[in-house]
This record gives sequence, C-alpha cells and structure tokens, in this order.
Amino acid sequence: MRAAFFDRQGAAQEVLQVGAMADPEPRCGEVRVKVVVSGLNPSDMKTRTGFAGAPMSFERIIPHQDGAGIIDRVGPGVPSNRLGERVWVYMAQFGRPFGSAAEYVVVPSVQAVPLADSVSFETGATIGVAGMTAHRCLFADGDIRGKRVLIQGGAGAVGNAAILLAKWAGAWVAATVSRSEQAEVARAAGADLVINRHEEDVAQRLKEATAGRGVDRIVDVNLTTNIEVAMGSLAPDGVAVAYSSEDPTGMLQIPFIPALFGGFAFRFVYVYRMPQASLLLAANDISACAASGAYRPAIALRLPLDRIVEAHEAQESGKMIGKILLEVQPCK
Repeated sequence: MRAAFFDRQGAAQEVLQVGAMADPEPRCGEVRVKVVVSGLNPSDMKTRTGFAGAPMSFERIIPHQDGAGIIDRVGPGVPSNRLGERVWVYMAQFGRPFGSAAEYVVVPSVQAVPLADSVSFETGATIGVAGMTAHRCLFADGDIRGKRVLIQGGAGAVGNAAILLAKWAGAWVAATVSRSEQAEVARAAGADLVINRHEEDVAQRLKEATAGRGVDRIVDVNLTTNIEVAMGSLAPDGVAVAYSSEDPTGMLQIPFIPALFGGFAFRFVYVYRMPQASLLLAANDISACAASGAYRPAIALRLPLDRIVEAHEAQESGKMIGKILLEVQPCK
C-alpha cells in the first residue's frame, strides 16, 4: 500500500515521506479499512514534532487518528457481515504505530463506526477527535436540550463541532470568534449569537441575551485565559469545560468565593482518556447527528495524500478555518 510515514520527529518537510509499505492484516477483534479520506488534528502535529519532549512511541509512525472508508477485511471474532460497510474511524494511531494516512488502516472493530449512506466520507473523516471531544464537553454533565451554551472559539475544529452538536440537541448557542470570517463559519453552523471577543464584552453580551441569567455550559478552548469570562458568564450551577490551553504549562486560578456562591463546576476533557462508555455514546450520537444531516463541519482544505507535507504545514499555520483532509483514494 501507499502510506505517509516518518521515522524520526521533526518539521513536516524534513521527516514526512510517502512510499510503499506492506498491507496491514487485522488480528482478532480488528477490521481493516480501505481509507478514502484521512483527517488531520493538532495532536497529529504534536506526535510528529515530539510535543513537550514526548519521544517516538514506535520506530515508524503512519500519522492521523481520523479517517473514513470501507471495511474490506475482518479479523477473527468480527462478523463477516461488516465486510463492505462504510465507516468512520477514531483513534486509529492511538497506542499503535499506523494511523489513517495510508491506503489501509487496521483498528479495533468498535473504532470503525458505521457511516450512513447519506453522509460523505469527507464528513466522516472530520468526526473523530474534534467530534468526540465536543460531545464529551457538551453532554458529560447531562442533557442540554433547552439549555444555554457558550462555545469559546466557535470556528475551531472542536468549537465548530460543538455548535453543530449543541444545536442538534436542542440548545441555544452563543459562540465567540476573533475575526469576521470566523463569524461566518460559526453562524453557518447554527450559532444563535456570535460575539467577537476582541471587540465586545463577552459576559455582558451573554447576560443581555439571556435576561441576566447567563449560560448553563461553557465549552472552552483556553480556560486559563478565559476564566474571568467564564465566571461572569455562567448561570447558577453552570459548568465550564476545558479541552485545551494556549499555554499548557500555565496555572488555572479559579476565584473560590464566586465559584462557591455560584455553585459552578469545572471539567477537563482529553479525548484520549475518555471512558469507553463515553466514547461509545459519542460515536452513536454523532453518527445519528450526521445521518440527520445536521453534522457538516467546515472544511478548509482538501489535498491528495502525496501532499501531506503541505497539509501538515497548513494545520500548523493556524490560518485555516475548518478541517484539513487528505484524499487517499477514490471510492469505487
């Protein structure tokens, strides 16, 4: 098979290669997926560069956790009726060397989730990391139907997914952005209120829009910086959920008395450590959302597998609004 891979960590143009590798074979409980589209995530960049000093986990790595395609082979213990099934995959490279940036990927059967015929492989390849992170942030503390939700960073991959899922689930959604083109993406996803965080007082706008009550949930891309906004925006017994930080070594300082009097709760979500039950629930809900036509994340860039260096550099630039996808092979 053709695959993208690296044997050492470093800059994309220095370490990423595309070449021939042996076709993988599924073992007990696994399936092999003929990959049509592979999706990029920031965590893929961190694996390649050795983020925070993390070493190579394997001698050779095929990157990317997300993808979509067709099951073409099953291992012992997997029903043969899964052959030919359209699927999206998640955590393809977590705990194993070979991810979805290849013509074939092998994953545990449960990590190849049925993809409705009405849902494109492109959409399927956007789900994984972003969609499951967003789902956990939104639903870990209960149903959000009729609730008010703030998405900090509504044009990012997780933020965009969170808007789509929250609207599908029946919530009122506000989203923050940094510039006008991001606002367009957030509105297209269904945000009821879009706030430019550089030009407006986020907490004040939210209080005005909610008759002074505030929001029940916050999904935050950078809570260490946004803690004051969170404290000023949460409704009584509200929950702020953080899944990222611009400064991972920074300290989060929560004002005790306001948090105590408000009954606020704080949650932290790392998709690679989500409980298995939460992963399964997220997979089922997001698949249902996608099948309904409500899950259509913004896509910033589509490139062929041979241009993976360009794709990784675009991801690292921070200028893309939406998901970056690699078209691995056509679906026949």
